[in-house]
Formats: sequence, C-alpha cells, structure tokens
Amino acid sequence: MFSRLLPVWSFFLLLTTLHPVAAVWPAPQSYTKGNTTLYLNQNIKVTYNGAFLPYTYGYVPSGFSSKEVVQAGVSRALSGIFESKFVPWVLHKPNSKFEPDVYQGQNWLKTLEIIQKAEDKPSAFKPLDNEVDESYNLTISTAGDVKLTAISSIGILRGLETFTQLFYQHSTGTSWYTPYAPVAIQDAPKFPHRGILLDTARHFFPVDDILRTIDAMAWSKLNRLHIHVTDSQSWPLVIPALPELSSKGAHHPSETYSPADIERIQKYGVHRGVEVYFEIDMPGHIGVVSLSHPELIVAYNEQPYYWWCAQPPCGAFKLNNSAVDDFLEKLFDDLFPRLHPYSAYFHTGGDELNKNDSMLDEGIRSNKSEVLQPLLQKFIDTQHSRVRKAKLTPVVWEEIPLEWNVTIGKDTVVQSWLGGASVKKLTAMGHKVIDSNYNFWYLDCGRGQWLSWDNGLAFETGYPFNDWCNPVKSWRLIYSHDPTAGLTEEEAKLVLGGELAVWSETIDPMNLDTIVWPRASAAGEVLWSGRIDPATGQNRSQIEATPRLNEFRERLVKRGVRASPIQMQFCVQGEAWECEYPM
Repeated sequence: MFSRLLPVWSFFLLLTTLHPVAAVWPAPQSYTKGNTTLYLNQNIKVTYNGAFLPYTYGYVPSGFSSKEVVQAGVSRALSGIFESKFVPWVLHKPNSKFEPDVYQGQNWLKTLEIIQKAEDKPSAFKPLDNEVDESYNLTISTAGDVKLTAISSIGILRGLETFTQLFYQHSTGTSWYTPYAPVAIQDAPKFPHRGILLDTARHFFPVDDILRTIDAMAWSKLNRLHIHVTDSQSWPLVIPALPELSSKGAHHPSETYSPADIERIQKYGVHRGVEVYFEIDMPGHIGVVSLSHPELIVAYNEQPYYWWCAQPPCGAFKLNNSAVDDFLEKLFDDLFPRLHPYSAYFHTGGDELNKNDSMLDEGIRSNKSEVLQPLLQKFIDTQHSRVRKAKLTPVVWEEIPLEWNVTIGKDTVVQSWLGGASVKKLTAMGHKVIDSNYNFWYLDCGRGQWLSWDNGLAFETGYPFNDWCNPVKSWRLIYSHDPTAGLTEEEAKLVLGGELAVWSETIDPMNLDTIVWPRASAAGEVLWSGRIDPATGQNRSQIEATPRLNEFRERLVKRGVRASPIQMQFCVQGEAWECEYPM
C-alpha cells in the first residue's frame, strides 16, 4: 500500500536502496560491507596457519598437500586481480565518477591471514558428496587486515574466489582497490553437488577448452565436471588395453584423449576444487564400439534410426552375450585404476535404451520388458560390482530404476533429467539424486534442429525446425529452478544438487563459452546459495541478481572466458529498475 503513494521513480529508488549491488557471485549466505577504500599490491604479507606463504606467480602444485593447494589458490586469486585489468566503467553510467582518487592518499591492505581449522582428510581432493566442508569466513578490516578461515583447503579456495570479486583495477593501470571495507562474509553451499555435464562424443573438445571450463566452474563455485566421454557417434577415449576403440572410433586421430590427457584434466580439477568424473554410457548409446567390435553391438546405424534409438547412428550392447562382459572387464581393468586416484564417481549411463534393438539380437529376438528386464538387471549388477571393486561409486540415469525397474544399490546416485515427478519418485524410493531437469538446465536446448528436412510434407511438418527441448533456457529460467521444489524435508535431503547439461550436437570449441557462460553461473548461485534469500525469506529476485551477474560476466570475460552478455550495455551501466519488466 505504501508503494502506491510514492511516485514511480521514488519507488524504484527505494528498491535499489534496499537491494544494493553486492559484487559477489554466487551470493554468500551472509555478507556485510562498508564504503572504505583499501588498495592491494603484490607485497601483501600472506600467511597460512601462521607460517609465511609466498605469492609465486603461476605456481602449480606438484602434489596434493593442503599447503600446495592453498598456495596455488593464492597465486590464482592474486593473479586474477592483477592481470584481469577489470576497470569497472561498464558498471556505471557514462561520465559518472566510479573510482577513488588515487592521488588523495592510499590505505593499503597489509596482511592476508589464512587459517585452515582442520586437517584435510584424504577424500578432500576426490570427495563423495558431503565429504568435504566447503564453508569459509572472510573478513577485511578498515585497518587493512584480511582473515580467511575455513575447515578445509577447499573451503579456502572458495573464500579466495570471493576475495577476488571484491577488487577492481584503477583506470590509471597501476592500482587495485576494493571500495567495500570493512567486509564480513560467512558462507557455505546449500548443495554439495554443483556441476556441468560436458558431452565430448558429438563434438570433441581439446584439453585446453576443458581446462578453461574448469577454471570458470571454480570461479562460479561449481565443483563437479561430468564428462560424457563416449557415445554412439565417437569414442575419443584412448584405452591402451583396447587401442582399436579410439583408433577406429574417434572422429579423427587428432581428436582423442590419451591417458596423460585424462590425468592432466583430473589433476587440474583437483587443484581447483572441481572433481572430474567420467561416463561411458551403456548398454545403449554405445554403437561406436561396432566399428572395432561388431560382434558386441546390435542395431548400429540401422535406419530409419527413430525405430532403434533417439538419434543416429544408434547401437547397443547385446544383453545376452558373454563376450560383452569379457570386453567390459578388460576395459574397466584398464580405465578404473587411472580414474580412481582423482575421483569418487563413475557414471554407467543407462538412458534411452530402446527395446526394439534386442529384436535384432540373435541371443534374444524380443522387445518385451519381461524378457529384457532380467538381462538388464544382471548387466547393471555386474558393472556396478566392478565400479565398487575399483572403489568408485556408481551413477546411473533415471530410466534404470524408473523405466526398467532395475534394483540398484543404496550407494548408487541417480541422475534425473526428464522433469515432472521424477525427482520426487526417486527420492521417495530412497535414492540419492542429481537433478538435470531438461526443462530448466539443458544448455543445448532451443537453438533449432540439427536434422535436415527434405522439401514437401516433411518440410512442412518440421517447420519452423525447433528442437525437441525448445525453447532456449535463459539464465532467468535457469535461475528460477529449485531442485527440491515439492519435496518433503526428508526427500529434499536426498537431492545432492544438480548439473547443467551441455550436449554437443551443435556445440563445439567455437561456441562452447558463449553457450555455457554465464548461464551455468546462474545455476551455480541456485546450488550454492539456494533459491531463498536469507535476508528476505523470499525467492532471490532477478532485480537484485541481474547487476551482480552482469558484473560477474564482465569478470569472466576479463579472465579469458567468452561469456555471452545477458543485457544490452545501457542496462549494465544503469540501475536494475531501468530495465525491469513493467508491472
């Protein structure tokens, strides 16, 4: 009622006063700031648990000790401030005063005191969900003392990323400052699993693109990279015990991941608090194996494809063939020992298995569920036993328990993508769930069909050639999704978090960054901060979030990620209410 008595401009001014830009993404659980300016230089004294910690530019750990991980985090954080050259004129109206006068005296940050309150467990660097404490406390006093406290080294990494977002470069080019002292932040994630699924089978992504994605994930406080490494389209994964898989199954000999590449990717992630885990989808989505082992596969590249699979070239394992089991034993005996040092999970797939495939299988010749279900149960039991024997935890797609009624272990994590009541059904069954609801978190959606249409009736039927999951999932739609909506308190506890899916039919290295960022960062805030703003008790407002995401997008760009804009520059430079949808 009070707002109706105010002029419109006064109401918008009130909104911006109540919701100041916090300049941190994702939003911390608790954050207070002042308006004192402090300057930072490379001579700041850094200590770790009371001992001097040198700032070494470009420091790369040789191992996985807590000190090495923290020292590398400090190096990246300070380099991120000094090298990004982020002069924030783009966040302010033209011709406005947006930075301090460096010639009127400078108060300096003197110390960065880092305290890790507990010793890291071995699992800290390849944790199961909920096995590592990522919380941290960060304070900056007006006297110039910074204190960062965390339980684990991973919590310290999260705090250091927040620290970088408090600083800007002055337009003189020789000073770096924060205008926000004193600062007090208490922070911790709502969900332990905050991830991205990257499909490297439809299109190949060079290692450097994956490493850059890991960097942007760490800046967004995302902590799981799920690599869907093979599919019916290609097998880029080099398996020394089975070299023919990649030599015959990769798109090109140059588009493969060697064991050294996989180790490099996983180590890179560990040092940034991003756990990389892999998926070999099966028993469907595996047709490419036919190029090297045709005796194991049925329905490869059969036409019309839609009778046999969701997309060409189809192909599934024969479910009643002992040679398939021998093949997988050899594959996993090679692969698992190389993954286990750096990951706690392995994804065995299980989505979109077409019953018709087994009609072509000479050992089955049926598409009846009552015939196929026992065979699939045995297949899953066998492969998950191998995963567990390798001291990894199995992950499957939701069709395995929901569509096929396969019994899975209580340790198994289920990835849900079909939306609707799936998450509620799975949690009601007692399963731990990763939410990838395609209605909200499929980043490839809404950009048109990748199939081609002939003229005539087919053309008319296909027009205007939208894809199956149209429309595009804008950051606002992504930001609106709550993975625990409609669940009981006990069901919600089983939701580990979520993953943004980057299926790569029309995504390759040329457009990867622009499609993923900053939309994935929007989900990063949902998964880190939760949908409810503790200050208001209401769902977080786009009006409050937009300026912060605009700023974070600028930081991504300055640090080498080609993130897409979310608004025109007038809106970035203006007040949030100036580009608000009219009521």
